[in-house]
Amino acid sequence: MSAKIRLQRQGSKKRPFYFIVVADSRAPRDGKFIQKLGTYNPLTIPATIQLDRQKALEWLNKGATPTDTVRRILSFKGVLYLKHLLRGVSLGLFDEAAAMQKFTEWTAQHEIQIKKKDEDNQRKRREKRQAVLSEAAAKKAAAAAPAVEESAPAAEGAGEEA
Repeated sequence: MSAKIRLQRQGSKKRPFYFIVVADSRAPRDGKFIQKLGTYNPLTIPATIQLDRQKALEWLNKGATPTDTVRRILSFKGVLYLKHLLRGVSLGLFDEAAAMQKFTEWTAQHEIQIKKKDEDNQRKRREKRQAVLSEAAAKKAAAAAPAVEESAPAAEGAGEEA
């Protein structure tokens, strides 16, 4: 039996929500699974990922192969990096305490990068919204200005005839 770590679609039409599961590779996408590892919601900004790192690491060590999307999720959450570090421990390159220290440093750095990226995205959205609002206000002012100018010459012309 070949185990795969993959996404199992939940949610309604055009509102996807996924469970991250370990399943037999022969089982259908939304069918029977062995164990649930977490959830993935792509609709939130940024996407919400909840994952049990220890279970995922355990299944990776047992030989389960992740799909491409799940591989990116595991990489984002640091599970693949932790597996890499623990492989170094098993080869005797460094001890487990050093591996955990490297992982905690990576996690802290990763959290800072995520916060910075999220703040940049919020700033860009805010600037874009302001630009759209100012453009709409300028169009509205431009539409109102010719109407005022057209009525003024008509009033002058009426005054000259009399």
